[in-house]
Amino acid sequence: MRSEQEFLDLLHDRLDDLRAEAEGSLRSALPGEPGGTMQARLERDILVAERSGLLTALESGENGLVFGRLWFGADDADDADDTDGNAGRHSGEDRRIGRIGIRADDEERTPLVIDWRAEIARPFYLATAHTPMGLRRRRHIATEGRKVTGLHDEILDLTDTRRTGHEGADADAVLLSALDSARTGRMHDIVETIQAEQDRIIRAPEHGALVVEGGPGTGKTVVALHRAAYLLYAHRERLARRAVLIVGPNPAFLEYISEVLPSLGETGVLLASPGELFPGVRATGSDTERAAAVKGHPAMAEALAAYVRDLQRLPDPETVIAHEDGELVLDAHTVRAARDDARATGLPHNLARPHFAFRIIDALTDQLVDRIGADPLGGPNLLGPDDAAQLGKAVATSREVHAAIEELWPQLTPEQLVARFLEEPGPLPAPLTGADAEAIRRDPADLLRPGGPDEPWTPADVPLLDEAAELLGRDDSAEQAAAEAERQRQIAYAQGVLELSYGSRTYEFEDRDDEESELLSAHDLIDAERLAERSEEADHRTAAERAAADRGWAFGHIIVDEAQELSPMMWRLLMRRCPTRSMTLVGDPAQTSEPGGTGSWEAILSPYLGDRWKLVRLGVNYRTPQEIMDLAAEIPRALDPDFEPPRSIRSTGVPPWRRSVPESWLPCAVAEAARAAASPDHRHAVIAPEHRLVALAAALPEASHGRAPDLTRPIVLLGARQAKGLEFDTVLVAAPEELAPSDRYVALTRATQRLGLLDPEPAEG
Repeated sequence: MRSEQEFLDLLHDRLDDLRAEAEGSLRSALPGEPGGTMQARLERDILVAERSGLLTALESGENGLVFGRLWFGADDADDADDTDGNAGRHSGEDRRIGRIGIRADDEERTPLVIDWRAEIARPFYLATAHTPMGLRRRRHIATEGRKVTGLHDEILDLTDTRRTGHEGADADAVLLSALDSARTGRMHDIVETIQAEQDRIIRAPEHGALVVEGGPGTGKTVVALHRAAYLLYAHRERLARRAVLIVGPNPAFLEYISEVLPSLGETGVLLASPGELFPGVRATGSDTERAAAVKGHPAMAEALAAYVRDLQRLPDPETVIAHEDGELVLDAHTVRAARDDARATGLPHNLARPHFAFRIIDALTDQLVDRIGADPLGGPNLLGPDDAAQLGKAVATSREVHAAIEELWPQLTPEQLVARFLEEPGPLPAPLTGADAEAIRRDPADLLRPGGPDEPWTPADVPLLDEAAELLGRDDSAEQAAAEAERQRQIAYAQGVLELSYGSRTYEFEDRDDEESELLSAHDLIDAERLAERSEEADHRTAAERAAADRGWAFGHIIVDEAQELSPMMWRLLMRRCPTRSMTLVGDPAQTSEPGGTGSWEAILSPYLGDRWKLVRLGVNYRTPQEIMDLAAEIPRALDPDFEPPRSIRSTGVPPWRRSVPESWLPCAVAEAARAAASPDHRHAVIAPEHRLVALAAALPEASHGRAPDLTRPIVLLGARQAKGLEFDTVLVAAPEELAPSDRYVALTRATQRLGLLDPEPAEG
């Protein structure tokens, strides 16, 4: 029987073969020169996409290719152990578990490694000596690249007397080793150490909303990411087509988690922060806390809807339009009738506008007909239908008429609408006030400057832009007309191809009754329209890439991290993106810090789901040592004496330290402490109030900082809200008492090993 090292060598050889096959197919699919038939190009593009995806999965799964082994059934006492500690041959089965499934290159396609998400792999995560799930023993395999570096066996069948020399008395040894390892600035997958409570969440049914609540360090985020990988495995066809959206609190967090899913062989997901959820806008500006809270209030939906209705104006008292045949007049009665008809369609503002315009044009045409064709003697109108049609055409093409229609019912983009609204936002519906309206007031020139960057838009503006897009609708008639014209061109071209092929011999079928053959032409097999459809160039972007550019895209599943931070308006946006309400929401109400954050799962979900959602809680803290958690828990306990923090699974024996320095010395003291704690093999974070970051960055120039700091650097400087979801070996919190309680709670719970606090001494006098 092969040793684990021999088996790992075999696996990597098989992986090399699969990679070579994929690369060879990819090279053959890539043309040396452009050209070829449309069908050939289509087939080539599909092959390139398939092989590129396969190569990505193979590269991603190479590290930790196999990490576990399961022995099922009874041991065969006649077989001896081998030198690598394998328990010999047995009457049951054994299975190796890895990041991706791999089969042998034989006729039976024998499984070499079982994907960790397969049902047969569940005992690796759930089996215990009390409930062995058919297992005799379980092995954890540690590897570095192509070398086996460690084995750890757990005996689950207490009647098994065999010993391999790799048994461990501590069943949590593998987990604790992973928890004590140095951070790298990137979140690692936990596929080798998934715990039973985490596994049940990862594999929970996909339909409906699942809320995963847990305090700092309970693994909410990594569980949600593994759930995404599991759902993509279990519902591959549908979710690969509809894509999975993962929403994280900020760009630094998204960069931190960016390697988890690729390491599990999954790349078909879209990662986005709240400021990136409106295509074409990358909102990186900042609001005051009050402005963000006002923009996120649910009353803003009503405010925008009222604003759009107010844009559908009536003339006061009338609108006079210059025309070559005399002035035309639109009074309030005429415009009101046209407006009522347009509103009665139920269409969004921009899509209802043509109905309004047609009624206005008809009314103005009737004015001209009555004026020009009036019989002086009181008889019937002298103009015939053709004359009236000519006058209507002149009215419909008049610039002055269109200017009047634009004034009464303007056509706007979402950006234009929100910019106008923020220029004059009041009065806002209750409970918002005039002071709230003043807090969100903006100069539209700042938001709409031509060619300007996206920075003026803030994350709190994004749900307003989405709401505006919903109210306005998208008029794609011009695009549809262009597409139809191109389609007709393709059909005409295809018809010409068929004309050339008419009568040519394309297929021959022998008739058993006759000596003659029946000849079929291309016309007998396909018409021009179907031929044109088959020749169309397909869109080979991934579902995630297409979803990123399409506001109307309906995702198959949405995962939201730090879900308690999102405002009611942002939840309206997300619910539009997922009509099936298939969601995984993770967060901790005790860590709510955003001014527009909801903080209550019932308040978030009841308006959309009623009671059709499930809450599960994670209660074990895998990140924060007990010494640090004891200190951090004092913060929420001051507000709620009954607060119970998650139970820390480990202790380092090193309590947090705290000292004070004069205010003027604080930047230098922080820099000195950070340099003393930093190490090339560890990650150290300095977390501070926003208003102190500039001075600290000047004192500590080697620290990475800014909107998207490089978390792989030895020292990183962050604001407290930037630090959400992140973890570091050591953390130094500067001026912690200047942070809001929830922000201070977040800052103190980022460390996996050591925590320090530096306070500025109060100024004398």
